[in-house]
Amino acid sequence: MTGGARPHVSNDGRARALVLAHGWNATAYQILNPGIEHWFASAGDAVIGYVRAGGFRVVAGAPVCPAGRMAAVVKEFEREAHRARERVCYFGAEARLEATLAGSPDHSFVLLGAQPAWDPARWVERTGTRPTVRFQIRRAARKGVVISEVAPAAASSDPSLRECLTAWLATRGLSPLHFLVEPDTLATLTDRRIFVAHRAGRTIGFVVASIVPARRGWLVEQFIRHPDAPNGTMEALIDAAVRAVADDGAAYVTLGLSPLAPCPRADPPRQSGPSWWLRSLFYLMRRFGRRFYDFRGLERFKSKFAPMRWEPVYLITDQRRITLSAMYAVAAAFTGGAPLRAFARASLASLIPSCRQPGAARARVRSRPAGAPS
Repeated sequence: MTGGARPHVSNDGRARALVLAHGWNATAYQILNPGIEHWFASAGDAVIGYVRAGGFRVVAGAPVCPAGRMAAVVKEFEREAHRARERVCYFGAEARLEATLAGSPDHSFVLLGAQPAWDPARWVERTGTRPTVRFQIRRAARKGVVISEVAPAAASSDPSLRECLTAWLATRGLSPLHFLVEPDTLATLTDRRIFVAHRAGRTIGFVVASIVPARRGWLVEQFIRHPDAPNGTMEALIDAAVRAVADDGAAYVTLGLSPLAPCPRADPPRQSGPSWWLRSLFYLMRRFGRRFYDFRGLERFKSKFAPMRWEPVYLITDQRRITLSAMYAVAAAFTGGAPLRAFARASLASLIPSCRQPGAARARVRSRPAGAPS
């Protein structure tokens, strides 16, 4: 993809049916997001969602297939990609794919971060006793914030949700990203659940949860907070969403990847030792990348809900070492094909107000809620 264009991908229903039958990776349902292509195994029992970028097929998570078919599906997909002179990388791979490829001399791994996970039935027991969470939820209630679940059809046609999304996007350091952080999900809410925050009749935030069928679970994939929403709005939204899926018998819920977050459960022997440049890149991103993406703030925000565990999330490539070209392809997948241009534009946008009003710009950065999801 180039120039920010994203392909329109028609969906004949096969991809959705396979996701609902076999989706285990937390990101499985997100392969149905706009702009993601679908590859189907010759046996018809597997689908892979991916985008083409920088000579790679960048896979969204992992193959969606029966657990016992993972190795064969990977082999078939990579063989076809190689015939097309393309490499493959899997962004957001979790335990199943990592275990399948752990002994492969032709693949390399790097830990991207971790995602917090809970048994929803124990959410109140663990999170309801956290003083910081209780305080924020009560604060939102005192400010008149009311949370309700909205049916997908009603949410898709509600202009106030899109207005809230537009206002939130205007506060981001980068232009809208796509792929696994696609902001435009309001037109594709089938099978999803959406919880909306209102105050005095005005929409001030919402969260979107996507189903993880093979784990009887949910991924809370989108956290949208209007700039005018009072503190505690997002905590109240997440709490309401998890309680709702718990009441319906869900066995798993995650708030998704926290990039660069450490994960004690990661198995070091299965990881390819990152090259010095990759270690340096991750360090610089975590240390100085806040103007684009508040990695530490996002990790702190999710941690306040007392996760039962942190699950490792990987980047896996069909190369013996993680290469700069693979990292560029991943960035291109998220930015629509022009990562350098996107980061340059974001850098310029963040520097202009600092040059005009240095003190005010610093104050705005400090006043942004530390735990606001990005």
